[in-house]
Amino acid sequence: MSSPEIRWAGPRALLLELDSLDAVLSLHSRLRDNPAAGQVDVLAAARTVLVAFDSRASARAARGPLARLGSMPAGAAAVQDTPVRIEVVYDGEDLAEVGELTGMGPEGVVAAHTGQLWTAAFGGFAPGFAYLVGETDALNVPRRGTPRTAVPAGSVALAGNFSAVYPRRSPGGWQLIGHTATRMWDLQREQPALVRPGTTVQYVAVRELIQLSRTETDQADGTQADAAAAQTPAAGPALEVLSPGPQALIQDLGRPGLGDLGVSPAGAADTASARQANRLVGNLPTDAVIENVMGGLSVQARGELTVALSGAGTAADIRSEGGIIRQAPMYAPFPLHDGESLHLGVPEAGLRTYLAVRGGIDVPPVLGSRSTDLMSGIGPAPLAAGTVLPVGAVDSARAVGHAEPPALPADLSPGAGGSPVVLRITTGPRHDWFTPRSHEALTGQAWTVTAESNRIGVRLGTGPSTPGADAGTPLERAREGELPSEGVVAGSLQVPPSGLPVLFLADHPVTGGYPVIGAVIPEDLPAAAQLPPGATVRFVEVDPETLQPPAPLPSTRKKQ
Repeated sequence: MSSPEIRWAGPRALLLELDSLDAVLSLHSRLRDNPAAGQVDVLAAARTVLVAFDSRASARAARGPLARLGSMPAGAAAVQDTPVRIEVVYDGEDLAEVGELTGMGPEGVVAAHTGQLWTAAFGGFAPGFAYLVGETDALNVPRRGTPRTAVPAGSVALAGNFSAVYPRRSPGGWQLIGHTATRMWDLQREQPALVRPGTTVQYVAVRELIQLSRTETDQADGTQADAAAAQTPAAGPALEVLSPGPQALIQDLGRPGLGDLGVSPAGAADTASARQANRLVGNLPTDAVIENVMGGLSVQARGELTVALSGAGTAADIRSEGGIIRQAPMYAPFPLHDGESLHLGVPEAGLRTYLAVRGGIDVPPVLGSRSTDLMSGIGPAPLAAGTVLPVGAVDSARAVGHAEPPALPADLSPGAGGSPVVLRITTGPRHDWFTPRSHEALTGQAWTVTAESNRIGVRLGTGPSTPGADAGTPLERAREGELPSEGVVAGSLQVPPSGLPVLFLADHPVTGGYPVIGAVIPEDLPAAAQLPPGATVRFVEVDPETLQPPAPLPSTRKKQ
């Protein structure tokens, strides 16, 4: 077996390309059972294995061992003995078209789909979504030319050589051949995902399904609707939300390591500022805080509290029940007395402001984290007026901090002097999918943050943010065809057919099917998370091992 090609996917992750799906599953199984030193997550895909690490040093040290491990003969991946039975009504919108594409007709498609065992190879873009491989390639069909904006939960689908069940309503481009009432994702189960890598599935054709009593939007599956419904009144100290502003979410440092389940890490978009807010009030770095977008957040204290603000600087005032108003500081702890309310204005620069309270926001964790994941719909619901947030017990051994400068360096602070924010990137893993001109454009022109940006990603445009400036050019591919879905990390610059990059943030999907030309280094992601619409960005390439500008290539010019 040949050695895998190893590509950097940012400075803390490696993407291994292998010869076959069997080799992928074998390597993934080995790394899952015996993780490499510093390994944070491992994610299998059609032809690749993405291994994420806790540091650059761990990633560098793992290159040699991973190359040797990937060169070993593929062993048998662990497979579940008893198949999961999934009953399907074969009434999908694309069943007739799949029958034509395969030459089998609708009845032949059903017979082929139910007449073989399917094995889960790897997880997908949503919790509970699994790519299933059959025993034959008789049902190998292309994706739809135009993806649907919404595929119903429970849809049974085909794409390429894979079959899958959509666990929740979401966009999708697979061919729909039927539907099932089987719940693919349920956090009330000990194992939330019904189908995980190695699980075998037997599809069974039925005429009708026994419908569950809960509706699609009222599932006890750990989604945000459940989290809101499960909230109980706080008996001790608490914060009551008077107004959430445009958006206010509960965030901590996220839930890494669950890529196989289709669960993104989530967590605070600007981790540097979230850590600072916790440090100022004497919390652990992992305690939950409130992440507020574009100000407007108002909260009222129930009990005597110590709080702090970090992130995007904003004017904030404290109002008492008697009408007395005083200013609240940024980047310093301050008291919020019982009955007093804190009101945040619109940030002067940046996008996200973080509010920490001594003791932490003590909402129930989901999969080990209190973070709201907007992509997956996991964790606490976005905050609304009237939400009461309990405050955890104070650790008296941890001292309250002192005033600090902002967590972001001045040259990374969005809006500083109106100049572009400079973000360092490493190239790859799919830089070879783009023309030399596109590589020059990526780092040679300024990019503009569009209003469609969110916690999933910063969407970039080429239009100038100031009148009279020259517009840039979209990125062009050097090759045609589709890239099989593969794992991605936060910071990835994924390039869709429009040629306009999307910079993935905390709630990014765990896999993507568009090529990634580069990745913003983790040290600069807090600055990326603070980019408001209209801000301009420039990228500077650095070496993934040193984070310094790459050494120039040796000259090929002959000496005279």
